[in-house]
Amino acid sequence: MKKELYNQLLELSPQLKKEFLPSISIDCVVFGFHDASLKVLLLKLNGSKEWGLPGGYLHKDEDLNEAANRILKDRTGAQDIYLNQFKTFGKRNRSEAFFKDFPDDLWHKQRYVSIAHYALIDYSTVNPVVDTFSEACEWKDINDLPEFMMDHEDIFNAALLQLRRDLNYKPVGYNLLPEKFTMPELQKLYEIILDKKLNRGNFYRKMTRYAILEKLNETRKGGAHKAPDLYKFDEEKYKAALANGLQESW
Repeated sequence: MKKELYNQLLELSPQLKKEFLPSISIDCVVFGFHDASLKVLLLKLNGSKEWGLPGGYLHKDEDLNEAANRILKDRTGAQDIYLNQFKTFGKRNRSEAFFKDFPDDLWHKQRYVSIAHYALIDYSTVNPVVDTFSEACEWKDINDLPEFMMDHEDIFNAALLQLRRDLNYKPVGYNLLPEKFTMPELQKLYEIILDKKLNRGNFYRKMTRYAILEKLNETRKGGAHKAPDLYKFDEEKYKAALANGLQESW
């Protein structure tokens, strides 16, 4: 690990002890959809070979959801993010190896239970932020991931599994797709998340039955085939479906 990061964290440790709750951290798996592939936002700390998930700590006077949204806004600039708390991770030595060269009283080296969230964000609205502790913050294709730090690979895998489970009873797409999209684009998103092919006719009938889409009097221009119709989500019905569930299975 570079001396720069070592010195940065040592200098910051006393301030963190004053401002944040001990033993609680937040890690976020941020999904985006671009060029017909599902992406995840990862960062690399100064001098580290491994990549990690955006994360941070909980202010003493802050609600958990507020903290998660603050962390993501600082990292992506995005607001109105779909955020789902899905699991906690608390293995005894989950972060010690990464900070093995640091003194034992360092804030970051203490034992933390991480409260994990996954977030769905419109890729086009995100401008990844490289802060003073990081040398990179980038979107990575979920099928071509680098080596992860600590237990962040476990957190990512659990987030993807939970997202796949959530497709059975929650609509997905509003936060991942642009405002206007085609039915094939929506189907492609579902296929990538589920990692399986879906029958086009069945998919169209199921999405129509949900009644969360509004067909526009517009088509996608370009291409050799008939221009496909454009759709957008009915925001009110979409939010109702999120709250009440779809009671379906893919």
